[in-house]
Amino acid sequence: MPNEGNKLTVPIAIVVAGALIAGAVFLSRGGVPEGTLANGQNPTKKDITIKPVTSADHILGNPNASIVIVEYSDLECPFCKTFQKTLHQIMDEYGESGKVAWVYRHFPLAQLHTKAAKEAEATECAAELGGNAAFWKYTDRLFEVTPSNNNLELSQLPVIAAEVGLDVAAFNTCLSSGRYTAKVEQSYQDSLAAGGTGTPYSIIISGKQQIPIEGAQSYSGVKSVIDSLLGSSGNQAVPSILP
Repeated sequence: MPNEGNKLTVPIAIVVAGALIAGAVFLSRGGVPEGTLANGQNPTKKDITIKPVTSADHILGNPNASIVIVEYSDLECPFCKTFQKTLHQIMDEYGESGKVAWVYRHFPLAQLHTKAAKEAEATECAAELGGNAAFWKYTDRLFEVTPSNNNLELSQLPVIAAEVGLDVAAFNTCLSSGRYTAKVEQSYQDSLAAGGTGTPYSIIISGKQQIPIEGAQSYSGVKSVIDSLLGSSGNQAVPSILP
């Protein structure tokens, strides 16, 4: 029976040990093929230094939700494209009641996807021109149309802007200015500091608990963790999210 001091650390250790899923894209600064580990060995728990969620983040749902999913994502990652749909399912179930919020942060893997950083800048331009709602519309539409794996033509970025109702001339001016380049790079660095080694990489935050999720987990897997956290009295172990 865990003592009081272990109530938080034990559940996190259990989930971290079982949270990896096949199909995640892993990376290192030197560049690593999809589906491999940066060091060629089994991953271990990393220190998590996650940047606090603020009003400057792109938040879907109730900012004061008891559970927040912070996702670090690459717009050209095929697994991120799948996980985008999964998290929308989660929000459909838990978002309207205000129980769960979803925070999207950029983690473009330049070694694999040279276009991902510019695409991330495009989403920031969408947010500048149309607010948080435009950010999510633009991001969702980009994921819908991209073939992934660096195969979206950048000429489609203003086309997407038009499709979601943005001023295309203003969008092009914003994108060509490069004024969000530094922001996207900082988000990448924040992703590494939070323990990210590939995409998608997410952290489920509930109170003092921070539960890392690596890879495109299934809807049922993410749901099981959320249900456990919502129903936990504080001394129940959060289950592994492996299928």
